[in-house]
Amino acid sequence: MNGLALIEAFGDFKEEKSISKTELMAIIEDSLKTLLRKRFDSDDHFDVIVNPDKGDFQIFLNKTIVEDEMSEDDDLEIEISEAKKIDPTFEVGEDYTVEIPIEQLGRRSILTLKQILATKLQEHNNAVLYEQFHDRIGEIVVGEVHHIRHKHVILLDDEDNEFILPKENQIPSDFFKKGENIRAIVESVDFKGAKPQIIVSRTAPKFLEKLLELEIPEIQDGTIILKKVVRIPGEKAKIAVDAYDDRIDPVGACVGVKGSRIHGVVRELKNENIDVIQWSKNPEIMVKRALGNVTVNKIEINPETNYALVYTPVEEISRVIGKQGQNIRLASWLSGYEIDVYRETSEDDDVELKEFAGTGEGDIEQWIIDEFQKVGLNTAKSVLDKDTDDLLNMTDLEEETIEEVKQILREEFED
Repeated sequence: MNGLALIEAFGDFKEEKSISKTELMAIIEDSLKTLLRKRFDSDDHFDVIVNPDKGDFQIFLNKTIVEDEMSEDDDLEIEISEAKKIDPTFEVGEDYTVEIPIEQLGRRSILTLKQILATKLQEHNNAVLYEQFHDRIGEIVVGEVHHIRHKHVILLDDEDNEFILPKENQIPSDFFKKGENIRAIVESVDFKGAKPQIIVSRTAPKFLEKLLELEIPEIQDGTIILKKVVRIPGEKAKIAVDAYDDRIDPVGACVGVKGSRIHGVVRELKNENIDVIQWSKNPEIMVKRALGNVTVNKIEINPETNYALVYTPVEEISRVIGKQGQNIRLASWLSGYEIDVYRETSEDDDVELKEFAGTGEGDIEQWIIDEFQKVGLNTAKSVLDKDTDDLLNMTDLEEETIEEVKQILREEFED
């Protein structure tokens, strides 16, 4: 196999991986030098010339001219008498350069060269792939579902690059079908063995940021600034936005008429509820806005501990906290303050007994509440206003149980 044929043998690989001619020639040169080091322990006496225009290469051996009968290595040295037959002007100590055809190295060396070349081509491709997607960390990619496995989904893009979408990076309500196209964000790129592994995510806050950039031109061109994005994937998200121009309403621009601009993002995130608020440097305003459309009477901020105490009417408590604590948790993340809520009461305030239902410390079991409600006692104060003896006569509850309930209710109204 001559040099040209050897290069052409990798033509398909070159086309498939979009490797340039110059890059391929550099790899061939490196592969040839690797072969020479394997064969001769060193490539110091060799020159390799690769011609990208002709698509071939040449190997030259530089032999040292020595005195007759002083040669210790016929591969690397030539005696003066032999050298003068080639050129009478040669002197001892000079170099004699001769071209070595690849075929002269033997069939085994050619096969070894092909293996080295294939390995280096793959190493090159892996390095290019790593750099390509390492530079794209934080960007959205689209991949077709190729394999669905228990712990992850494998996606392939149009160039057959493989993305790994782990289970923990999937939205809980995600359901994939083989062949469908999925959007995700490049989260990390690391080598697993010799091959780069591209991990993507649909749960990262950055994924929501990039989706908003795609849907809202003002974010993409910088007119509106995304200050912070927090989310509980598939459930709820809060984003804080601002604008350089005071004449622009950043919240309205993001939401659109009847939510038209944000609907596409919500659908992509499996109906994740998205609250959009305007950013503020004022901590009290920021905490209030982060909590959403709830009634807040007062906010006490401790900037040293990043703690916020929110006073709100009793009937607003459940809305402030939100489903499974999602609202107050997201508001804390968005504002940067740990938020605690305080039930603000007055003499005229009362609390429904059902607010105390539960099985934990400080709660009242539902069956006990049912006993009070049977006799028309539906609020905390309606129970506290009755003597224990009256409650014993009115209900089937034990005295000890009634006293425990009263203690829990009294604590509710203590300062």
